[in-house]
Amino acid sequence: MQVEPLQSPQGATIDGPLLISPRAFGDERGWFFESWNQRKFDEAAGETVVFSQDNHSRSVQGVLRGLHYQLAPEPQAKLVRASIGEIFDVAVDIRQSSATFGQWVGAHLSAENKQQLWVPEGFAHGFLTLSPVAEVQYKARGFWNKECERAIVWNDASINIQWPLDQLDGAEVSLSSKDAEAASLVQAKAAGDVF
Repeated sequence: MQVEPLQSPQGATIDGPLLISPRAFGDERGWFFESWNQRKFDEAAGETVVFSQDNHSRSVQGVLRGLHYQLAPEPQAKLVRASIGEIFDVAVDIRQSSATFGQWVGAHLSAENKQQLWVPEGFAHGFLTLSPVAEVQYKARGFWNKECERAIVWNDASINIQWPLDQLDGAEVSLSSKDAEAASLVQAKAAGDVF
């Protein structure tokens, strides 16, 4: 397993998110890889992580989910991977005390590359489905709690996420009504809805 921190487009390494590349073993019969190992993950994350639930979603091309997060008392961290298809996965630093507040990192996660993105608490998370269909699985630390759930709008100009819209083969971005009406980062900060 290879683990690497990610850099924002501004060139800053953002403390927290990690891109995890498992080692796959394959031959003419197929392949095998270890998608989860508690000991190795804890070593990479630098802490003991106990996951509360596993989630699985299926989306068609152009579906954008996010940017979601949960505040205290039930913040969530996520370990995300695409088991079918490909997504562009994003983590936005929403920790007010962080030198990289408002900056983002992104990674192409696919069934082919088998990579995973660790999104710790203090980050908003979202993804764009690039393939005709994608299934995304993620382990979550912290249970889903509607009262704690918040969202930041996907195209907030102050964050300026460089979504790979040119890879949608003509598909339009598709959002839930909740995500389309989400707050900007400035609005979330003014409401006290950041870390």
